[in-house]
Amino acid sequence: MAARWTTRNTKLFSGAEQARNFRAMSTIYPVRVIRRSSKPAPFVQGEPLALPQTFAFDAKSLDTQELLEKVETTGLIVLKDGRLVFEDYWLGNDATTQSVSWSVCKSFVSALVGIAIGDGAIASVEDPVTRYAPELAGSAYDGVRLKDVLQMSSGARWNEDYSDPQSDINRFGRLLVDGTSFDDFAASCVREKPPGTFNRYNTTDTHVLGMVVRLATGRALTDYIRDKLWEPLGMEADGFWIVDTKGAEFAGGGMNAVLRDYAKLGLLYLNGGAFNGTQIVPASWVRDSTTPDAPHVMPGARDSAALPWGYGYQWWVPDDSGAYTAIGIYGQFIYVDAKARVVIAKTSAFRDYGRSAKPEHYRTADQIALFKAIAAAA
Repeated sequence: MAARWTTRNTKLFSGAEQARNFRAMSTIYPVRVIRRSSKPAPFVQGEPLALPQTFAFDAKSLDTQELLEKVETTGLIVLKDGRLVFEDYWLGNDATTQSVSWSVCKSFVSALVGIAIGDGAIASVEDPVTRYAPELAGSAYDGVRLKDVLQMSSGARWNEDYSDPQSDINRFGRLLVDGTSFDDFAASCVREKPPGTFNRYNTTDTHVLGMVVRLATGRALTDYIRDKLWEPLGMEADGFWIVDTKGAEFAGGGMNAVLRDYAKLGLLYLNGGAFNGTQIVPASWVRDSTTPDAPHVMPGARDSAALPWGYGYQWWVPDDSGAYTAIGIYGQFIYVDAKARVVIAKTSAFRDYGRSAKPEHYRTADQIALFKAIAAAA
């Protein structure tokens, strides 16, 4: 763990250039290292894929290279049938760059919950989170089912508006600077809606999942993920996780890894939780994680959700095509198209991200449209 916090400027959502910061998080914040696998499993090379020059989005034809440049893409990998068919890097990144996941990390945490259930450390998604994290008694999470937290339906009052300096997500982000306990912040959240009735994206929900895994297994997330995912998946490089001053990992977005190792999670889920003949995540967990099962988490505009995309267990389900995706701020993705047998992993440093609520300050839907075009071309 780093000895102290630095004062280097990494202010989010300010329009500042961030590519250099996103590959240097271990020099800015205290971290715990996730050691690379003792048996690295590099991808087998497949037939090289040429990206489509254009793709359709919102009744328009967009230029692929122009979009990749606009959103300041730093890395892009495409797997077809488990083989590496495209890999490229920009803006100073390369295959050895440990880049911050932001909320792509949430899907890794979900996998850890599923593994902990498979191991018997957690009994059921029907359990209240306070069975494992009694520190949350009296908070918004008191008595809330683990399943409702997994589906971003905890009922906690929350504002994830990145353009509002006083929003909850920006208050949470400032914890990275002042070193306040992430666990204490979660315990301070208050309830707004009945749990399990309204889908609202909430980074603290994922931190609560991290607390549950830590306390149920008695292990730091970095140690648990190393043994349960990094080692059996043959991760090629060290990763690391940002921690607070008490040593608790930033479960909602603080993991860092190389792009190939991000793609490994997508491949694992594409194959139903199995890798090289070994079942790592229960197949039922993969299915449940990527299949919305209640009206408030189904794809489409609905009164019971803040956003029109569907949601599983910390995976986005944009529509009914069968594809699903992990998404992080500034344009981080792990996209899985099970029908096409395609996995896409992408890192970015889109400096305009979150500067307003307008679509041009997110560019998420058009990037998903590009991924669909890539999958169709693969």
